[in-house]
Amino acid sequence: HDAPYREEIVGQIPQVNHEFPNGYNFEYGSERFKISEALFDPGYIRGTNPGTMLGAGHVVTTSVGMCDVDLRPALYNNVVVTGGNTCLNGFIDRLNRDLSIKTPSTMRFKLIAANGPQERRYGSWIGGSILASLGSFQQMWVSKQEYDEGGRSQVDRKCP
Repeated sequence: HDAPYREEIVGQIPQVNHEFPNGYNFEYGSERFKISEALFDPGYIRGTNPGTMLGAGHVVTTSVGMCDVDLRPALYNNVVVTGGNTCLNGFIDRLNRDLSIKTPSTMRFKLIAANGPQERRYGSWIGGSILASLGSFQQMWVSKQEYDEGGRSQVDRKCP
């Protein structure tokens, strides 16, 4: 098992108080780490079948591995880290560690992440907004009516 999460070590970390919007207060200890550990090792999620879900590092390596072999070096060298979960304390360090283990030794990888949590949290929305505003992208839009009439073939036609 390559996960660095260890109950005995995490149990020694001081608890942190959290106040909910309704005023309820609760101190959290190891729970703070168990929840985020599931992003890297889905085996921590109750009720899931082993092997049916992939951790973050496996998602990257599997996705890149499904692409053309000539594109893989560029993809590994440009792993963009964005979204709300990437703001979890230590997420980038852990993903970096996992990828250093899982990436083929012939490949170099580089994680690209915005410095601020707001940029990382909303980066995909900002990127989508920029993409949607480009005139060259607007010709690829598929209306609901077009999709209802032609289904997936409309997407294939407009986005070759």
